[in-house]
Parts: sequence; structure tokens; C-alpha cells
Amino acid sequence: EGQLVESGGGLVQPGGSLRLSCAASGFTASTRCLGWFRQAPGKEREGVAAIDRAGIVKYADSVKGRFTISRDNAKNALYLQMNSLKPEDTAMYYCASKTGSVAYCFGDLAPMNYVLWGRGTQITVSS
Repeated sequence: EGQLVESGGGLVQPGGSLRLSCAASGFTASTRCLGWFRQAPGKEREGVAAIDRAGIVKYADSVKGRFTISRDNAKNALYLQMNSLKPEDTAMYYCASKTGSVAYCFGDLAPMNYVLWGRGTQITVSS
């Protein structure tokens, strides 16, 4: 089925920036709907951004205008550029994909509809 491995997390001050990476292996990431999700302590996992085979993107309202999802097909990788970070962005961030037969996201950010998950990378926004 494949594997996803996130990297790039860390501690950042409010207003700062970070770029997360997600390396895909065992499948061609560009052919699937891919997304970034996050889960803060005591809260449910939520969708942050998604991108599909056509390059169509979807963002959660809470990150619109601050986060940018992108994909490097040559590197088989997914990215999340996060700017103007806020303390409420603190969470474990995960990348995930839908099944190989689902190339388009149709604006879907529901975690339950994604089947392949990485282990996550922690983002802490604090002064």
C-alpha cells in the first residue's frame, strides 16, 4: 500500500514559519488525493489542507491565507508551508492519502476518508 513519513516539525514562535515535508514511498503520490491533518491534545483530528491529482487544493478556514499545500512529483513528496503561526496551530501534524483509486479530493478534509497515514510530526507554537 505504501508509506508516508513526515518531517520538519519543531518549536516556533508566534508569527513564525515552518515547512513540513511528507515523503511517500511504495506508490506514486501525484496520482492520489493527499492531505495534511492535525490533532491537538484532547481534540479530534482535523483536516488542514488537501491536494489532488489535478492540483486542486482545499484549506480549512482556520488556515486559509496562512498555509500552503504543494507537491513535488519528481520527489514523490508533499509539503505544507505554514506562515503566521499561532499558538492554536500547536498540534501533531500528519500527512495522509486516500486509496489508489481516488485521484480527486472533491474538497474532502474528513480524516475518516483517508486510509494511509504517516506517524506525524509535532508543531509547537510558543514564545
